[in-house]
Amino acid sequence: MFNRIGLFRAERGLTRKALADLVDVNPQTIGFLERGDYKPSLELALKIAQVFDVPVEIIFSLEPFETISTMLQGKTGT
Repeated sequence: MFNRIGLFRAERGLTRKALADLVDVNPQTIGFLERGDYKPSLELALKIAQVFDVPVEIIFSLEPFETISTMLQGKTGT
């Protein structure tokens, strides 16, 4: 499973501890999730998505996400 937790967390200026407190887990769990060492339960995935106010599939995916640089390169020609 792939995720963008770190990206969303950094964008919002949240520490791992702050996000962990918001979703009621240990800060180490957030680190494990970000590194891909742990797969979240459905409940935890939904809580994380709720914190960032986005659909869960924006943060989690079974396929690798397109990189930000690739996305930006695709927009430069328009």
